[in-house]
Amino acid sequence: MTDKQTAGRHNIILENRSKLFLTGVTEVASFDDSELRIYTELGELLIKGSQMHISDMSVESGELNIEGEISLMSYESKRTKHRRLPFGG
Repeated sequence: MTDKQTAGRHNIILENRSKLFLTGVTEVASFDDSELRIYTELGELLIKGSQMHISDMSVESGELNIEGEISLMSYESKRTKHRRLPFGG
């Protein structure tokens, strides 16, 4: 996907509560095996679980794949475009 295709878009696919596929990721703010806080094109997303790890990440396309036991996903706030930080920074 090009940056034009992902701009302003964000999708989540969760398979069997153990594989999470995200698009529209602009920043990974914090991460450990039980909590992940990311910023997406549509707001701040908190993901909680256990034994979580990032299995694949693409800075160029804003895609992120997580594996582990996913128990909670919650949008915390919406960020405006002018406040967004670079993905992975």
